[in-house]
Amino acid sequence: MQKLDQCQQWLKEHFDLFLDLVRIFVGTGLVVKAFYLMAHTDYLMQLVERSGSWWLAPALVAHYVIVAHMAGGAFLALGLVTRLAALAQVPALAGAVFYVYMPQVMTWEPRQSLEFAGLMLFLLLLISVFGAGRWSLDHYLTMKLAEHSSEPHPHSA
Repeated sequence: MQKLDQCQQWLKEHFDLFLDLVRIFVGTGLVVKAFYLMAHTDYLMQLVERSGSWWLAPALVAHYVIVAHMAGGAFLALGLVTRLAALAQVPALAGAVFYVYMPQVMTWEPRQSLEFAGLMLFLLLLISVFGAGRWSLDHYLTMKLAEHSSEPHPHSA
């Protein structure tokens, strides 16, 4: 029981590390999904067309999803403009949850696409609230900027 208490205490003290690991996992997963969708564009087009009539052309939606997952996922994994990268994913994942998978919730699928898309949407919303974390380029650049702004300027004496 003492080991469990120690583990819980460590997790409480390193909560930002946990968030960083989640951010890196989500970003990497989005990049992998983008590569999958690029290799299987017929699957993506089928998903977009299956969701009903769109006011945007399905090809435009498909391109947005691939670019958002590729660039946004890489930015999330690196922790660069993290909140913006997470928010850029929200329309694609919300569309997947509510327009693609939710209407077919009663049909059987061999994959848990609705659950996974819902989880990713939830994690992206958490990342957009909590931000990048200590192990991110955002944090590193913020620290460098703070160091640079606190240095005395040679012309200010």
